[in-house]
Amino acid sequence: MSKESTDPIDRLLAERACERLIIDFVHRLDLGDPGSVAELFTHDGTWEWPHGNRRIVGREALREYFGSRPTDRLSRRLMTNILVSVTSATTATATSYLTTYRVDGFVDGIAPSRPPTNVGHYEDTFRKVDGLWLLAARTTHLAFGGDTQRLAPPSGS
Repeated sequence: MSKESTDPIDRLLAERACERLIIDFVHRLDLGDPGSVAELFTHDGTWEWPHGNRRIVGREALREYFGSRPTDRLSRRLMTNILVSVTSATTATATSYLTTYRVDGFVDGIAPSRPPTNVGHYEDTFRKVDGLWLLAARTTHLAFGGDTQRLAPPSGS
């Protein structure tokens, strides 16, 4: 969709809705209910990580996948360089950079500083369904990555 053929306000609203999805995704993983991330996808939505040969298809499979994260995991994701391109009145794409800090074995307090677990970018495809923008596909590309470290149990445990 060319910028000339799109109402600027409609394009701006679509861009903002897609940006909001990108940010809502990480908030739900880090601060909310990880399984609810599935609600941000279309019913046939996909999440793919080519390097790990992971591909999750469909909202229920996504709910199970994201909901299965360890309950003692502490994570914080930073999202930057979010660039949304509206391609039609009902479709858009985006690229955004991610930095993930993550440890397992978290009990309480402040976790010791660690380098990021992952640094890379997402490539997203969005679709507007019944007036609501949703993720149709997300692909994760890591430039840097490592295993999630486990914190030592608190002394006296």
